Amino acid sequence: LSPRPRGHFLALLPFVPTQAQSRVMDEVSADMADSRRPMNRLVQGDVGSGKTAVAAYAGWLCAGSGCQTALMAPTELLAEQHARTMEALLGPAGVRVALLTGSVKGKEKKALLAALAAGEIDLLVGTHALFSQGVEYKDLGLVIADEQHRFGVAQRAALAEKGGAVPPHVLVMSATPIPRTLALIIYGDLDVSIMYELPPGRTPVSTFMIGEDKRQRMYGFVRKQAAEGRQVYIVCPSVEEPGSLPEWGEPGGAPMDLKAVTTYAHELQEKIFPDLRVGFVHGKLKAKDKEAAMSAFAGGELDVLVSTTVVEVGVDVPNASLMVVENAERFGLSQLHQLRGRVGRGKHQSWCVLVTASRGEAAR
Repeated sequence: LSPRPRGHFLALLPFVPTQAQSRVMDEVSADMADSRRPMNRLVQGDVGSGKTAVAAYAGWLCAGSGCQTALMAPTELLAEQHARTMEALLGPAGVRVALLTGSVKGKEKKALLAALAAGEIDLLVGTHALFSQGVEYKDLGLVIADEQHRFGVAQRAALAEKGGAVPPHVLVMSATPIPRTLALIIYGDLDVSIMYELPPGRTPVSTFMIGEDKRQRMYGFVRKQAAEGRQVYIVCPSVEEPGSLPEWGEPGGAPMDLKAVTTYAHELQEKIFPDLRVGFVHGKLKAKDKEAAMSAFAGGELDVLVSTTVVEVGVDVPNASLMVVENAERFGLSQLHQLRGRVGRGKHQSWCVLVTASRGEAAR
């Protein structure tokens, strides 16, 4: 790709990039200017280290050369958020951004696909719908996969094949910390960039593990955060009613009460926080209901958001200062790491509280 003066891109950013971001931008532009082989790079950086700005830079470079970019996210919620972010950042520079998810149907989808094939879309954001049948790009120059651990090599390859005879550049991003030796084994085909630095003003998150005996104190802490004008996530492992779930429990002990999102949200609203504004979101809600709940939370219209792991990746609400994870032993370490990264994104001291009834050594 032909180089573009980076100053034009930096003028679009509402912040000054960290040294880590600048270094990775250097690596990306060098990769994309190399005519001998396409870029194949993994950018690994902790939650909140600013990987999205690097992705936007790559998309901007690509658009400047008249090529198209496909940005793939693992969930509709995250795809929608990325589309908004990219539109806000790159729209003023004339980059045409569009969103394609499973919820886009009928005439709207037909028009979008026609625009894409005609080259009237520069950056298409979406879920795995991006590489489904019937999606044709005029000139796909760059594929960006966010949250790499959610996509297989086959999915990445399927999207890359949409580039036709000339393979597109590939940039994959992951917030899951992977030791370098392991990264070489899993992503042996990729060059690895690591972003160690967080933007200035980020506060480290204090993490605590508590048992059921401290539940009332935890509720008191939720109320205290809300009184100070902050917001709270409460994440549960399931959507269904508890009665419909298999009985999971400690050997010989009573089954654990898996908190079900909808029931728990209503219980919190009616019995525990009647004075607070409680909302809920989970993957089985209709797209517009999910969007409405997330927008209300992001806009400060809810104090508490009860959720499944749909908030695990990419959701950015700087005013949220507390993440409570119910039945924390039911989540994997990378999920807990991601969930904790949803708080500490603003200037306020933030906390992550892991609640577990499990007394097992492995869970602890």
